[in-house]
Amino acid sequence: MNNPSIFDLLAPIITKDDRYTAQAYIFVREGLDHTVKALDKPRHVSGTELLDGMREYALKEYGPVTKRVLSEWGITECVDFGNIVFNLVDEGLLGKTEEDSIEDFMGGYDFHEAFIQPFQPKQPVVRPKSTASRAHTKNTTDKI
Repeated sequence: MNNPSIFDLLAPIITKDDRYTAQAYIFVREGLDHTVKALDKPRHVSGTELLDGMREYALKEYGPVTKRVLSEWGITECVDFGNIVFNLVDEGLLGKTEEDSIEDFMGGYDFHEAFIQPFQPKQPVVRPKSTASRAHTKNTTDKI
């Protein structure tokens, strides 16, 4: 008996919902594994916990190009993570509890703030010149 590949398992999902690439589903699965491993003991994670874990995992894996990579896979906001999770649940590839809902993934965080801002340069502190140094500059200029 042949074991189906991950792509064989994802094919029916992608046929029904082609918003996301196979790599998006693989990434969400890896992000879930990362999130569970970060816990003290393995357990079911909430949507909010998964969003936090996905952000951490994405930044670790892709750094400053995270937002671009996710976008290429069809993931542009937190609810996309939820859609992927629930597509996997509907196909029987992930489990859920009665409390789990797509609403857990709505809102979440802003992708620009989560994936771009951590790599933006810090704004330099501009301090005004003191009056003493301005006076010194003026006096030096007057002598020339």
